[in-house]
Amino acid sequence: MNQSNQPLVSVVIACYNHERFVQDSIQSVIDQTYQNIELIIIDDGSKDGSVEKIQEMIPVCQERFIRFEFRYRPNKGLSATLNEALEWCQGKYYSGLASDDQMFDNKTALQVAYLEKNKDCVGCFGGYQLIDENNIVTAYSKKDEKSYSFNEIFLHKHDLPAPTQMLLLNKLKEIGGYRKGIIIEDWYMWLKLAKIGKLHYISEYLAKYRSHNDNITKKTDVMHFGRMQVLGLYSNEKLYKKAKNEAFWIYLYELRKNYSSQFLLKLLIFLLKNPEFIFKKI
Repeated sequence: MNQSNQPLVSVVIACYNHERFVQDSIQSVIDQTYQNIELIIIDDGSKDGSVEKIQEMIPVCQERFIRFEFRYRPNKGLSATLNEALEWCQGKYYSGLASDDQMFDNKTALQVAYLEKNKDCVGCFGGYQLIDENNIVTAYSKKDEKSYSFNEIFLHKHDLPAPTQMLLLNKLKEIGGYRKGIIIEDWYMWLKLAKIGKLHYISEYLAKYRSHNDNITKKTDVMHFGRMQVLGLYSNEKLYKKAKNEAFWIYLYELRKNYSSQFLLKLLIFLLKNPEFIFKKI
C-alpha cells in the first residue's frame, strides 16, 4: 500500500510524569513501518522533565510525520487530555499510547490492513510483551484471534490490552470519546464501542506494556473503585449483579496476590452478604 492511498492514522500520546520513558514511546511511533501517521502529544501538567524530553524530539517528529502537534498545559486528567487530543485528530483510525508504553514497528501496518478487510470491526487489539523499567521483557501475552461481545467485556471475560488498541476514529467520536472522571477510561470506552460494533483481538504481538510501581493497575483499591464506577453506569443491564460479583472476585484476587491484610476480612464480608455465590465458585 503506497503512502498516497494509505488511510491516515492518528496516534495520541498523553504524557504525565514519564520523563524516563516518553522518548522510548515516541521513538516507537517514529519507527513504524506504516508511513501515513499524524502524531499528537499532550503533556498533562507533568512535574518532572517530561516536557523537555518531548521538546528534544520535536525536530525528528516534524520531519517524520504527516502532521505533528505538541501541547503542554496544567493538569486536567487523562480523560480530558485524550478528548482534547481527539479534537485535533484527522485520521480514519486512532491509536492511543501511554507515554510509558511502546509499539512494535509493524503494529500500525498490521492493524490498518486488518481493519480495512473487516468492515464490521470498530476496533482491534492484540498481544503484548511486558517490560520493566529498563526495557527488559519479563512476560509475554498473545492469544488466539477472537471477537468480544458486550457481555463478555461487561463480565471481565475479555483481553483488550490498551497499548495495542486501534479504533475507528469516527466511532470513537460517535460514542462521545472518553468520559471525564472515569478512572478506568478504556474499559468504559470498550463497553460503549461494543454496543455499536465488534471489537476483535488478533493473534499478533503489537505493543510493549511497561510495568512499574506507578501503574494504576498496581493500585488495588483504586482499580476496584474504578470498576464499580463503570458498572454503576450500567445498573440497568441484566448481568449487572453478576458483573459486580465478578469484579469483587477480581478485587479479592488482587488483594491476595499483593498479600493485603484486608483480604480475609473483605472475603468474609462479601460471602456473608452473598452466601449463594460461594457454591458457584466451588
